[in-house]
Amino acid sequence: MSIVPKETIEVTAQSIGINNLSPDAALALAPDVEYRLREIMQEAIKCMRHSKRNLLTTEDVDSALRLRNVEPIYGFASGDPLRFRRALGHRDLFYVDDKDVDFKDVIEAPLPKAPLDCSVVCHWLAIEGVQPAIPENAPVEVIRAPSETKLPEQKEDGLPVDIRLPVKHVLSRELQLYFDKITELVVSRSDSVLFKEALASLATDSGLHPLVPYFTCFIADEVSHGLSNFPLLFALMRLVWSLLQNPHIHIEPYLHQLMPSVVTCLVAKRLGNRLADNHWELRDFTATVVASICKRFSHVYNNLQTRLTKTLLHAFLDPKRAITQHYGAIQGLAALGPNVVRLLVVPNLETYLRLLEPEMLLEKQKNEMKRHEAWRVYGALLSAAGQSIYDRLKMFPSMPSPPASTVWKTNFRIIHSCSANKRRTPADLLEEQPPAKKMGNDGALVPLSNNSSDMETDKDPAALGDSSAGRSSPKDIRESLSERRQKRDQLEKRILRTPALLNQAWKDDLDSGRLLLLLFELFGESIFPFIPSPEMAFFL
Repeated sequence: MSIVPKETIEVTAQSIGINNLSPDAALALAPDVEYRLREIMQEAIKCMRHSKRNLLTTEDVDSALRLRNVEPIYGFASGDPLRFRRALGHRDLFYVDDKDVDFKDVIEAPLPKAPLDCSVVCHWLAIEGVQPAIPENAPVEVIRAPSETKLPEQKEDGLPVDIRLPVKHVLSRELQLYFDKITELVVSRSDSVLFKEALASLATDSGLHPLVPYFTCFIADEVSHGLSNFPLLFALMRLVWSLLQNPHIHIEPYLHQLMPSVVTCLVAKRLGNRLADNHWELRDFTATVVASICKRFSHVYNNLQTRLTKTLLHAFLDPKRAITQHYGAIQGLAALGPNVVRLLVVPNLETYLRLLEPEMLLEKQKNEMKRHEAWRVYGALLSAAGQSIYDRLKMFPSMPSPPASTVWKTNFRIIHSCSANKRRTPADLLEEQPPAKKMGNDGALVPLSNNSSDMETDKDPAALGDSSAGRSSPKDIRESLSERRQKRDQLEKRILRTPALLNQAWKDDLDSGRLLLLLFELFGESIFPFIPSPEMAFFL
C-alpha cells in the first residue's frame, strides 16, 4: 500500500486542470508517485553527502532533478519567516499567505535609488569627554536616562518601544567587597599591618583590573578633599605606587585622571595641618612615584614627561610660590634624572640662591620655621646638583690615581702626602696615562706600545741578544715581520680616526670642568662629597 493517498493525487490533478480523474486511476498512480519521490530524495541525499554536509537543502533537490533530466523547480527563496494563515471554516488548517505578483506591476514600478559608494569616514566620538553633536553620533536624548514621568514611545502599530541605555559596568560581589575593604583601610587604618598586606595584594594580584577606574576616582576625590589629612595623603600615594607595581594592570588609560592627584601631593602649598606631619617625606616619595610613571609610560604618551617638566619648572621658578612648593618641584625634577637637572635647574641656580639666601640667615629671617624650610630647599638643590655632576663625571673613563705629592687644602689644616718610592721620571708618569692622554701630550700622532718587540720590528733579529731568534729559520722571520707590519698598519688607521674622538672628549671634559667650577662657586666645599677622588685631585 502506498504512503501517498489517492486524495493527494486527486487534489494535484484538480490543481493542474484535470477534474474528471477516476478514483481507480488515482489509486493506480499513487505507488508510482511514491517511487518517483523516493528516487528523487535518494539522489538528493547523494548530492548532500558529496557536498560534505549533513543538512539536506533545496539545492540538493534541484541537483537531483537535473540528474534525472527533470525540469527543476523555479522560484526564489526569502529569508523572512513564513506567514501562516488559518483557513476559513477549518480550525486546524493553515496555509502560507503567498501573494501572486503581476509582471506588469513589477515592470511599471519606479526604480530604487542607486546605492552609495562604500567609503570609510572618521569622526570624533568625544572631545575631552564631551560628545559633539554630529549626525554620526547618537543624539543626547537617546543616551540620557528617561524621566519617571515620561511614557515609553510607541510605534505605528501601537507596540511600545523601550530605549535601552548603555550597559553599566558590573562588578562581582567579591570585587565590591575587596574595594570597600581597601578604601576603608586607606581612610581609617593606614598604619596597620593589614594595610601593608593589602598593598602587597594590590601589587601582585592579577584580577584587579576592573577596579582600576574605581581606584582612580577614589584617589582623585580623596586628594581633592583631604589635603589637610597627612596620613590619608601618604596612604593614597602608597596605593598609587602599589597599582603601578602590578604587572597585570593596564593603567595607561587612567593616567590623565591619576597624574593631577600625584602632582598635587608633590607641589601643593600645604600638606597636613599639624607641625608633626613630615610632609617632606611625602614629597620625596611622590617624586619617586612621578619618576616611575615617566619611566614606564613615556613611550606610550610622548608628551607626558615634557608636560610634567614644564609644570615642575614653572613651580620652581615662580617667586610667588611657597618654599614648600619649590622643594617639591626640585625633588620632582631631580627624580626625572641628572640631565633634567643640568639643563633646567643648574642654569637658574645662581639667581635662585640669591633669592634664597636671605631666608636662610638668622639676621634677616627671624621665623625659625621658614628658615628651616629654606635650608631644606638648599639641601635639595645641593643633592640634585651633586648627583648631576657625579653622573657627568661618571661618563668619562676612569682617571689615574692622584700624583705622588698631593696637597689637600681645607679650612682647618693642610695634608701633604708623599710617596715612599723614589721620584719617578716623566716617562714613567706618561706610561700611567690612557692612550688618548698620551697622544694629546705628545703633540704628534705616534703609535705607542708597551711591547718592546713592536718598537724593534724593523731590526734584524740576529743582531739582538736573543739566542732563540738566531736559531729561527729565515721563513719564520719573514712571516713574523709581515704580521707585525699588518698590526702597525691597523694601529695607524685607528690613530687617524682619533682626532675627532679626542675633540669631543676634550669638549666634554671642558664642559664638565666649567660645571664643576660653577657648583664650587655656588655651594663651596659642600659639593666635594659628590666628586670622585681622582677628579677631586685634579680639580684641587
